[in-house]
Amino acid sequence: MGAFLISRLLSALIVIIGVVCLVFMLIHLVPGDPVDVMLGESAIPADREALRSSLGLDRPITVQLTDFLKGVAVLDLGDSLHTRQPVSELLASHIPATLELALAALIVTLLTAIPLGILAAVNRGGMGDWGAMGFSMLGLSIPNFWLGPLLILCFSLWLGWTPVSGREDFSSLILPAVTLGTGFAAILARMVRSSLLEVLGEDYVRTARAKGLDETRVIWRHAMRNAWLPVITLLGLQLGALLGGAVVTEVVFDWPGIGSLMIESIQKRDYPVVQGCVLFISLAYVLVNTLTDILYGLIDPRIRSGGTA
Repeated sequence: MGAFLISRLLSALIVIIGVVCLVFMLIHLVPGDPVDVMLGESAIPADREALRSSLGLDRPITVQLTDFLKGVAVLDLGDSLHTRQPVSELLASHIPATLELALAALIVTLLTAIPLGILAAVNRGGMGDWGAMGFSMLGLSIPNFWLGPLLILCFSLWLGWTPVSGREDFSSLILPAVTLGTGFAAILARMVRSSLLEVLGEDYVRTARAKGLDETRVIWRHAMRNAWLPVITLLGLQLGALLGGAVVTEVVFDWPGIGSLMIESIQKRDYPVVQGCVLFISLAYVLVNTLTDILYGLIDPRIRSGGTA
């Protein structure tokens, strides 16, 4: 188990370093100059060069990358080019909102996907199966940038049940969580159905039924225990995506999370903040997936004995 943990942690570290370097280079290759955004195109060359020098943007890219990696190593992500506020403080003020939205969306995903997946599996070919998979197909087909405004139109403007945007109280969280969780619930429901169908025909399930056990007990205690492995893997991937992929949903609902901060910083060409946001998203994704691999290894001894997933 020790070798398995070390291999997973080393893999995660290599991925994080690669992502940091790649993001740094790509951001600096994107057309646009933060100096133009801050001073305007009418600024005189002397002022432009003075500001570029004060921000350190006149140094070679390799030097800037080296300094950035050194800062990351000591958890110093630099300062915002616009507000001069430390990037770590900006991230700390926006991370709670993203975590809150991701957790709420995960709850929506679980409460929707697991019952639908089980319903589809135990009623294979029946109305329950068709209905659950129809919902799944619908959830996969509707993008967040369309579902979000549709929910706002129905529940905020027409019915007046929820706020249009912002992060005020619990009611403000409902529509963003449903918007973000619906697509993931559709994917997870299909996986629950597929995994459960694979084990429902096994001998131990037939034996449990032959003993006269209640069908609910057969499903939850016998079938689902062995159907959880692929579901846990997908759930780990989804949780990482929930933490990092809520950008569109946050923008639609004006949710003050990491996604909104990143979009705003991209528009301003605020390199340090964009790098900090992407670094957080990457770390969250890699961390969740690494923990999922470790959990998978704990559940299935064959994984850790082979050393590969």
